[in-house]
Amino acid sequence: MQFRLLAGFIIFLGSYLPLALILAVQDISFSWWNKSFCDLSKISDCLFNPFEHLYLSIIFIGITTISVVISNISLKKIDFPFDGKVKNSKTIPNDIINYVFPYVVSFMGISYDAPEKMLGFVVFLLWMFAITYKSGQIIMNPLLLMFGWKLYEATIVINNQERDVRVLKKGSLTPGDYKFQSVQDFYISRDHS
Repeated sequence: MQFRLLAGFIIFLGSYLPLALILAVQDISFSWWNKSFCDLSKISDCLFNPFEHLYLSIIFIGITTISVVISNISLKKIDFPFDGKVKNSKTIPNDIINYVFPYVVSFMGISYDAPEKMLGFVVFLLWMFAITYKSGQIIMNPLLLMFGWKLYEATIVINNQERDVRVLKKGSLTPGDYKFQSVQDFYISRDHS
């Protein structure tokens, strides 16, 4: 099974929720942090918008949050047509190097104040998406770790064929019987029911 382009892009976008939050915090003026809390007796004097670029901050946070939710729902709705057995497995670290660079870049002059830099950054993200999608690495999303998904290197047996593969599973993957789905260069697994 291959992720459809839109599904792959949604999973990719969801992994950038932390970046959206970083950019949003950077978009809050330092003077706003020094203001006192809102006095309810003078509600008309309260400032509820801390962002210098409200729409861009909210849109980026909204899109990435929705992508995270859709990614989690999609992973729960995957069909697992293959019965298989895990002979052994070990957790492997999630390859987050593809995601570290954009976070570092966000501290080096990327802001909503510089549209030309933001446009260049969007092109960079689209390029990264194309590379991760074509290489079959789209499922290596570090944000999935926050939701209990782990990546394993495992020896499995499906249709009496033993193979060494990478398996994504929510929770632990111990030797035993499981259901599997092949997605690009990975297998996604769930407990046998």
